[in-house]
Amino acid sequence: MKFEQYIFKFYLNASHAIQINGHTGQVHPHTWEISIVALKLNHNFVRFNDIEATVDKMFDQYQDKFINEIEPFNMINPTLENICEEFQGKINEILENNGWKLLKIEVSETPARSYVISLEDSDPSIPGSLDSSELDPKSRERRITEILDELKNQK
Repeated sequence: MKFEQYIFKFYLNASHAIQINGHTGQVHPHTWEISIVALKLNHNFVRFNDIEATVDKMFDQYQDKFINEIEPFNMINPTLENICEEFQGKINEILENNGWKLLKIEVSETPARSYVISLEDSDPSIPGSLDSSELDPKSRERRITEILDELKNQK
């Protein structure tokens, strides 16, 4: 079985200030780059603009804003890691509602600094998630095909 993975990139202009040892740091802006790797779970024609527009709409609440004032970052430290985890949950929900599975998200606050969550390796909701022993490309492809089959059988 052939599986189709796509990489989507989004850009978000927003500022934040993180808490360090109980003190709030200086407010500073970023052009965040958010890259996602998504697995298409069916062979239907896909209008990429629809997926991109839905994700962009989710980002609208943060665009040109101070992230610290937006839930949940008004309660949790808006670190690169926390931002990536929050976006991962929201993007995963959008994708799953449209017949996709999020495999990986990478959020960069600078060209030299990113945080990555790889769900294909660690997400317990993906049956038979890959493990680090399956690094060669043929084994990974075979395992991803098995995971897709398991996901389709769950529907």
